[in-house]
Amino acid sequence: MTGQPGRTGRGGGQAGAGDLLALVRTGRATTRGALQQATGLSRATVGQRLDRLFRAGWLREGAGGPVDSPLGGRPSITLEFDDAHAVVLAADLDTRHARAAVLSLTGEILAEHSAVLAVEDGPDAVLGELGGWFAELLEKAGRGAQEACGIGLAVPGPVDSETGLVVQPPIMPGWDGYDIRSRLSRAFTERTGVAPVPVLVDNDANLMAYGEQRTGYRDCSAFVLVKVSTGIGAGVVVGGEIFRGVDGGAGDIGHIRVGSEALCRCGSQGCLAAVASGGAVARRLAETGVPAASGSDVRDLLAAGHPGAAALAREAGRQVGDVLATVVTLLNPGVLMIAGDLAGTSFLTGVRELLYQRALPRSTARLDVVTSRLGDRAGLVGAGAMVVEHLYAPTRVEERLVALGV
Repeated sequence: MTGQPGRTGRGGGQAGAGDLLALVRTGRATTRGALQQATGLSRATVGQRLDRLFRAGWLREGAGGPVDSPLGGRPSITLEFDDAHAVVLAADLDTRHARAAVLSLTGEILAEHSAVLAVEDGPDAVLGELGGWFAELLEKAGRGAQEACGIGLAVPGPVDSETGLVVQPPIMPGWDGYDIRSRLSRAFTERTGVAPVPVLVDNDANLMAYGEQRTGYRDCSAFVLVKVSTGIGAGVVVGGEIFRGVDGGAGDIGHIRVGSEALCRCGSQGCLAAVASGGAVARRLAETGVPAASGSDVRDLLAAGHPGAAALAREAGRQVGDVLATVVTLLNPGVLMIAGDLAGTSFLTGVRELLYQRALPRSTARLDVVTSRLGDRAGLVGAGAMVVEHLYAPTRVEERLVALGV
């Protein structure tokens, strides 16, 4: 019997092994019969393509499912993505700290480390240090370096997603145009002795938004996350995909002019980040004699109930809320998430005051304004998910299977 043309294949062709894996991973088809129905492929062709995935170690058989036929018979064997065959490495850089982790292919954090690591030390030193962290974390997780299939990196600056290069980052001196992918891959190889692995880089707010949307708000078709730490940035997820703009500059709301004459680190005057970021609040606190130099210092003061910090955080929230009224009117998101060092009660109260005052009621009627669920781990989860979605995309699966000789 000849199968019909595969209905889920790319470019009008028959569905390949990568398409079948995607159906299983997303839960849209998890038995051989369901895969035949979804793709129009014959039983034999489905079996041949599944065999390649089994030999690669990417699929496994699960428990028996419901009986397909109304006449009874043996239950169908379900198919599952085998998330134990590899791990992903991820790191999230802030201006003064970094966090790194080993994650399973389904996003579970298996080992984690955070420490002081200043981006102003430059990319060569910082990425070299991360290579050492990854080697130690793999050992801590009980996984071999050869099991790492890729690395995801979140950075506090705009990134060209095609090249992985940071483009004119205001708070990352020395990183503009630097080949992050090659250096981090080389650092990992130098510390482990394994072959180079793919490295993907994106803006931290983008990856935080991606991680949060995938884990807690999958049904939200328009999701916005605003990170307010030393700087201010936003990540936008539309239809389950990160919206980056034409060259990675989407979401850079920290450099919207708000009318102040305050000098921003980007060199311009009156940027939102210059008056309402964690760094700006820290400077204002320092002027009153309160020891604070960064967004993380402000977070500590807020956690301790410092009244001056709370008042300034609320004022900063109002300034950000004024800008977000335009963002919400333009994008009409279902969820607006506030994250980062200032994402507490005082700041959120200020955001809501101005947002609901300035935005059209139509734009906020179905809007949920929330704070982060994943906290400091959001960027790691998003970076790991970015790598997995890249490596297990249907076309990439075909390339990798050929490379494996299966």
